[in-house]
Amino acid sequence: MKKRFPVKAFLFTFLFILLLGGCRNKADLDANGVPSTLLIGVYAGDNPGEQGKILERVRQYLQKQLGMKVELTISTDYTSVIQAMLTNKVHIAYLSPFSYVLATQKKPLVPLAMIGVKGQPFMYRSVLITSPASGLRTMDDVRARAKSLTICFADPASTSGHLIPRAYLTSIGLDPQNAFKETLFAGSHAASVMTVKSGKVDVGCTMELALNMLSARGMIKDQDIVRLWTSDPIVEGCITARTDINTEFAGKVRQAYLDLPEKAPDIWKGYLSLYHLNQTDLSYMPAQDSLYNGLRKIAGGIKDLDFNKKGH
Repeated sequence: MKKRFPVKAFLFTFLFILLLGGCRNKADLDANGVPSTLLIGVYAGDNPGEQGKILERVRQYLQKQLGMKVELTISTDYTSVIQAMLTNKVHIAYLSPFSYVLATQKKPLVPLAMIGVKGQPFMYRSVLITSPASGLRTMDDVRARAKSLTICFADPASTSGHLIPRAYLTSIGLDPQNAFKETLFAGSHAASVMTVKSGKVDVGCTMELALNMLSARGMIKDQDIVRLWTSDPIVEGCITARTDINTEFAGKVRQAYLDLPEKAPDIWKGYLSLYHLNQTDLSYMPAQDSLYNGLRKIAGGIKDLDFNKKGH
């Protein structure tokens, strides 16, 4: 007599197979190192609402160019984006220069693209600011009154809002760990500037681009801010990929970014408008790991640098 396969057993087996398939993590790669859905980690920035709209247009562009589903994972700080890359929760990420340095201390990454000017990396500057009401006019004033002053950085993994000004302060004998009355993190460049403007802290760290953009939007006026110090040029951050991503696929992602200014100029201009008032000659260019060796040296020279703490 021919035995029948029980219907219940068949259904159970079928459902079990479906569950196994559903349990697969979207961040997993296939046998060739290619994701089924490209997951991109991004820091929300100083204007999350506007940046979210623009990045959604970039997502749609990438989806069309790559012929696959693309999803964004938007975080409220750089540290979360770094962790997403280190724990394989995303495939590629937008990283600030310092974020890239921090991430590559733990795990190699593949730099894909960065903003450039006529084929050279875009450079920007860090600034230390105060309000006119503080009475501070020079860094000599800051040194003389440091013990009675409060200072805020932007994000712990920010280059111009933390690493560079911290290194400078340390170089002139003002270790932020103990030189000031209080040291804290505002959370973003805009928050650092506005906290200074309001008088809640005496000295703030940010990037010159943020000051220019906040001024253009009418959020601050020239008379609201006193610039105490301006850094040397800092190399731009990069879009980077995990090393286990298929090399050919990573190349396609890089090319999609390199083609963005030409193939989708409106999206490109919208993205630049987040921080760049002058968009002349800006484009994407291939990024190289060696461009960040200078920042690695600066980071290595700062004792007890803790990126994960939100305040001191």
